[in-house]
Amino acid sequence: MKAKINLSLLLTVGALLSVISGSHAQKSAQSNHPVFTQYRYQGADPVYEKYTLQTDEFYNPILQGCYPDPSITRKGDDYFLVSSSFAMFPGVPIFHSKDLVNWKQIGHVLDRKSQLMVHNSGISEGIYAPAIKYNPHNDTFYMITTQFAGDIGNMVVKTKDPFKGWSEVQKLNFGGIDPSLFFDDDGKAYVVHNDAPDRGKELYEGHRVIKIWEYDMEKDQVIAGSDQIIVDGGVDITQQPIWIEAPHIYKRNGIYYLMCAEGGTGDWHSEVIFTSDHPKGPYTPANNNPILSQRYLHPDRENKVDWAGHADLVEGPDGKYYGVFLAVRPNEQNRVNTGRETFILPVDWSGRYPVF
Repeated sequence: MKAKINLSLLLTVGALLSVISGSHAQKSAQSNHPVFTQYRYQGADPVYEKYTLQTDEFYNPILQGCYPDPSITRKGDDYFLVSSSFAMFPGVPIFHSKDLVNWKQIGHVLDRKSQLMVHNSGISEGIYAPAIKYNPHNDTFYMITTQFAGDIGNMVVKTKDPFKGWSEVQKLNFGGIDPSLFFDDDGKAYVVHNDAPDRGKELYEGHRVIKIWEYDMEKDQVIAGSDQIIVDGGVDITQQPIWIEAPHIYKRNGIYYLMCAEGGTGDWHSEVIFTSDHPKGPYTPANNNPILSQRYLHPDRENKVDWAGHADLVEGPDGKYYGVFLAVRPNEQNRVNTGRETFILPVDWSGRYPVF
């Protein structure tokens, strides 16, 4: 891990005053302001010492630290990736790459108070599961997400150039979480998202559904009355799967693919996929689900990566497909001090279904 410069916030209240010496502490106490200081952190992760890279290799995760719920899109040779930011401001960090391995942060999608209203929010509120998508029909990038702040809910912003900032927020007229846009070849657009079952139809705790709406690109709004449930519960509802969420639709060789996370962000997390001849279904689960999971690996394996899921797919520079996803690297005490990080793997799509 490379050395990093960080800011540490030291609160000058209560017992902390006893460990801060000199006039600096006295001045801070008198002004009742927080004190900032710099420190240098030098990591020593043995993984990087033990496993040296070959010319065709790279290290995972590609984004270290708290970068969960990644979503990725492509325009030409440029790739853009976003992740959740919760109550942090500015929100939704956005990264750029030419090769899917080396990423540079180019700013934040939500960098104005008018876009992100988290000033009174707890750390577990704010932005969850942003999804970024490029629409070639109007040469526009869209970022759609759920904002648990400021009475916003589901929302979308857009731009012609991710390097030059994003529009004001357009509030969307539907509930649920984890929305994602899909732009079809015929110019039509759709939104898919996680939601609760219809009232009175929840069969067990964690029972969720995936809904789809038609989307009006002129008004940037879902079309009222166009919604329908396309997945109920998950791959096999008789097994009571939990937390089907984070849906994305892709189209390949005339087939529509609906990919979702299933199992909740934990030991049973996974990625599953369904197919259909129409964007609004009906969808049939693949016969090789899950297509990504660690649930069947030995729990005591070396350098283990856990909780893998919440993925998004993109075609790489070499014409092959790749998937970004969240996962964690537990330490010896099974703690995940670095949070949910962003990983990438090649995807084998030589058959009908993609497999990580």
